[in-house]
Amino acid sequence: MQDLGSPQAGETHPVGNIGSELEDYNLFTTDTALVEAVRREGGDWGLDALSRFGEDIGRAEYLELGHLANRYPPELDTHDRFGRRIDRVRYHPAYHQLMAKALDSGIHSDPWTDPRPGAHVVRGAKGFLHSQVEAGHGCPITMTFASIPSLRLQPELAARYEAKILARAYDPRNVPCEDKQALTVGMGMTEKQGGSDVRANSTKAVPLAAAGPGQLYALTGHKWFLSAPMCDLFLVLAQTQQGLSCFLVPRWLPDGSKNPLQVIRLKDKMGNKSNASSEVEFRGAQGWLVGEEGRGVPTIIEMVSLTRFDCMGASAGLMHVGLAHAIHHCRQRAAFGAKLIDQPLMRNVLADLALEYEGAIAMTMRVGRALDSKGDAHETRLARLATAVGKYWICKRAPQHSYEVMECVGGSGVMENAIFPRLYREAVINPIWEGSGNVQCLDVLRAVGRDPAVLHSFVAETELARGGNRLLDAHLDSLHRRLQALAGADANDLQFGARGLVDAMALAFQGSLLVRHAPTVLSEAWCAGRLGGNLQQNYGALPAGTEVAQIIDRADPATTAAAELLRPAA
Repeated sequence: MQDLGSPQAGETHPVGNIGSELEDYNLFTTDTALVEAVRREGGDWGLDALSRFGEDIGRAEYLELGHLANRYPPELDTHDRFGRRIDRVRYHPAYHQLMAKALDSGIHSDPWTDPRPGAHVVRGAKGFLHSQVEAGHGCPITMTFASIPSLRLQPELAARYEAKILARAYDPRNVPCEDKQALTVGMGMTEKQGGSDVRANSTKAVPLAAAGPGQLYALTGHKWFLSAPMCDLFLVLAQTQQGLSCFLVPRWLPDGSKNPLQVIRLKDKMGNKSNASSEVEFRGAQGWLVGEEGRGVPTIIEMVSLTRFDCMGASAGLMHVGLAHAIHHCRQRAAFGAKLIDQPLMRNVLADLALEYEGAIAMTMRVGRALDSKGDAHETRLARLATAVGKYWICKRAPQHSYEVMECVGGSGVMENAIFPRLYREAVINPIWEGSGNVQCLDVLRAVGRDPAVLHSFVAETELARGGNRLLDAHLDSLHRRLQALAGADANDLQFGARGLVDAMALAFQGSLLVRHAPTVLSEAWCAGRLGGNLQQNYGALPAGTEVAQIIDRADPATTAAAELLRPAA
């Protein structure tokens, strides 16, 4: 008989049958699909560094930084208390710690400072892992990384700033570039009247003296979105007499005075809270012309391509971290007499979510290898098309994936003190940033129209899996018929059906990679679930008889990648 005077007498709900935080685990070595992809795509030399990185950022205290950076979002001070214009953004210390780790780890610089084969693959994997801790700080990191090809088009500007941009250091001080040890770079293209239609930009630029590449211009106008306004330099599009042009605009002028790039407000976004997206005005702000007048889009396009690659990786990262948390929860939680992980319907859902991630990471790392293969015509053409296809597809699939993870966890999955709402809010950002879904699909049509060889390379890549799975073969045949019909199609009809076409291309690409490289059990389940008429159904609609145990185990953070996977190739 219970003693009514005991401390336990008033206990009404003993805590039991619940999960626990997923922490203190190695984000890299517990991800078999990523380990395999890094090795396969030429990054085996980076396995040890990635293993150390994954261990370091999986610590409980480090994972907490992601929560803090989003719980306490940045704040804007337009003026100091004396009335002087300062345009300073205050961040929580957690944000600065995340930035420092990313920059110290070379996520912004590795392929440029050490351009060996596999550099984009290893760097992409590192960024992918860090995005699982927190996504918002990745915006200035990826822009800094992607700025280098554009900056190098103007050698005197590259000579002036590149070393500090590539430095493995973080210098958040609000001072001129000349006084800093390390610099970050932002990008300003979007205006309210144009959005993705950057040629509708109204910001004007006029030369201060001589006109031409490398010369100083004064910019007047606005940008509806400019993320990370505390970056030191910004690549900005503005109109000159010759048309849309690209400029490098510093936040401070070389003489130590403040450049009149003024932050009007910070955007109150539903996700990406740690990242200070802003609305700005240029009131005669000075910037150097990068490249020729009127060539702004070609000048900045490679930067956009690289940021789109990072969007793919970040969305795949959201999938993986959510999946790992869902499996971790289901191994601990019981309902209706059994652990969730052992219940057939839940196993169908978890395996289906795992298959989605497997396709996403395989495609992302394959594009990374294509980026590494400069000078190889096939790889260059493949990167041109596969980046747009992958950015569209992977980012588009992530929100539903994140939602399904929340449902696996149940009521506690929607609590704001858990990671799941943050993952869901982040998942809806990437499909829009760096070009929405429609923009990516139209870009695919544009690329094919300008250079049919990019399509030939894409098809050749998918054909490498011919004969490996009957469902994939049938899908490839169907895709070929659709592609052959492009030549005589009406332009309006092409655009109207662009999403369906790009859907089919994405499935062909991912299916080809998995049939060629993944365990047969996994590739057969992926093809059955996505090419067997089930794609439009919700997750958890894998056909009867699908073997799911190995698929789930590969994504389970309680397992560790086999030791032989982590040994460098002979």
